[in-house]
Amino acid sequence: MQLIYSPASPFVRKVRVLLIETDQQNDVELVPVATSALKPAPEAIAANPLGKIPSLLCPDGTTLYDSRVICRYLAVRAEADLYPQNTLWESLTLEATADGILEAALLIVYEKRLRPTKLVFEDWLEAQWSKISCALNVLEDRWLTCLSGPNDIGQIAIACALGYLDFRHNERNWREERDGLACWYAAYSKRESMVLTTPSD
Repeated sequence: MQLIYSPASPFVRKVRVLLIETDQQNDVELVPVATSALKPAPEAIAANPLGKIPSLLCPDGTTLYDSRVICRYLAVRAEADLYPQNTLWESLTLEATADGILEAALLIVYEKRLRPTKLVFEDWLEAQWSKISCALNVLEDRWLTCLSGPNDIGQIAIACALGYLDFRHNERNWREERDGLACWYAAYSKRESMVLTTPSD
């Protein structure tokens, strides 16, 4: 199998963490692409008509895209219990929350990086951060028990989202007044899968 990827993408990181957690990393060749929201790489478009990464090229010639689809496929392939039936909806909701955090965080990056400085829409940036902040507060107030249970896709996704906030938005200090979430992430980020997938430009 081949994974179309970029080492900076948090959605790619989610897939790579799952590969390591399920001992499948040696089954997948990493194919790096230089891609952007304005100019998607030809390889990215060939694998996914939306031009987004990651995409997984399977041995039978099919291609899977969207990190949620790829992660579910790889978990089934490994017969890994990362989508436990007794907490399935909680795990999927945590994954959706993480992906929402990442989508807002990426929109902030794109606004700053792709728009001329004088045209950057500050209210838009703050609106996106408000979504992130609200989601983090809910994680702190309601979800710590689930995050502290057996490892699953929800934990993987949330950890990758928090790692991306450190990577691209460290000045925002997401840990402030979220001691429980910060403590959980400090422990989870020491996992080998997280250490080996630390994002880079």
